[in-house]
Amino acid sequence: MVQEAFKIIGYACVSTTDQNLDRQLSMLKKYSCEKIIEEKFAGMMKDRPGL
Repeated sequence: MVQEAFKIIGYACVSTTDQNLDRQLSMLKKYSCEKIIEEKFAGMMKDRPGL
């Protein structure tokens, strides 16, 4: 039997540096995300390294 390996990846983003990621991070951790990408960028920016 072959077992498939997968990883749950979460993405948390806010549109200003004044905003807080805590609520998003809490939920992503609750759902057992093994890797979480965090970004704080202005909404108009299209170049988001985490994506």
